Amino acid sequence: MTTTTTAAHAVPIALAGTRERPITRVFRAIGVQNISLIAAIIALAAAIGSQNSAFFLASNIKTIGMAVTISGLLALVQTVVIIMGGIDLSVGSVAGLASVTSAMIFMNAGSIASVLGALAIGAVCGVISGCVVVFGRVTPMIATLAGLIAFKGVAQLVSNGRAQGYTGADPFYVFLARGTVLGMPTLILVLIIVAIFIHVMLSYTKVGRNIYAVGGNDTAARLSGININRYILGVFALAGTIAALAGILITARTGSGQPISGSEGLEFQSITAAALGGVALRGGKGSIGGTILAVILLGILLNGMSLLGVNPFWQNLAQGTLLVSAVIIQQVRNGERRVGLPK
Repeated sequence: MTTTTTAAHAVPIALAGTRERPITRVFRAIGVQNISLIAAIIALAAAIGSQNSAFFLASNIKTIGMAVTISGLLALVQTVVIIMGGIDLSVGSVAGLASVTSAMIFMNAGSIASVLGALAIGAVCGVISGCVVVFGRVTPMIATLAGLIAFKGVAQLVSNGRAQGYTGADPFYVFLARGTVLGMPTLILVLIIVAIFIHVMLSYTKVGRNIYAVGGNDTAARLSGININRYILGVFALAGTIAALAGILITARTGSGQPISGSEGLEFQSITAAALGGVALRGGKGSIGGTILAVILLGILLNGMSLLGVNPFWQNLAQGTLLVSAVIIQQVRNGERRVGLPK
């Protein structure tokens, strides 16, 4: 009888001993990667603020938020592409083409037509890249590298390499560039809405689960009945559409369509942010929260370098260093063999 009582109470006692503390559950929910990014953001902000107190002004914080909107949009959709097991090097060129297109259409048909036209062209560019991957059996890196060059060439051809149109007096474009909603800048609000949409898609829908499955193991995904080709086309179409949205915001901020200026190098910023945010470059793993934190970290870094009078050319070096560091950290965590080391 005594033995039975002891055994009956043994399980609850053992469970009580292994019950997680609330703070442990919070840390596990946030994730080690995100906690590291938050710590890095705090440390970097403190370091910059100690050198220039203007960093903590509300106006400067707002400037950082508005400055990261365009690169943030591309980083969000780059995250989806990489989770699926691909990469999109053409998003910057698509943004430039959409910027030119939106301004040129605006001059003839108004703001709404210009937005819809630019988004349509972005989707078409994405579908073209997807078709090259699916039907041409070309790797996403090569297919979108070709797109980077080709779409930039189209933007230069239709614009003769010059800025096009003027949207600075149009109420809609002015609202996009400098408007607010309940005190929040429209640019930041657009980024938040897109981030929520993609997060919900990836985390709470069948489409999102299948995207992770394709990136994790495309063979297993195919055998389970997932139409991989359809997902490739759909994700690249989404990438082109969001890149076009970024191009529309470039037009709004500059007041004209920019074939290259404003979009140059955005593809590499998006990849850096995604990798820094913990997205596995081999696919199948990543989160929108980590990408957003990485975008904020990059925004603070670039803003701080400007405030401290650092030569702008160092910005590219800093981003390249962060990208390499992020990849090395991923490999170490996953136990992957680095090139050049013995087995």
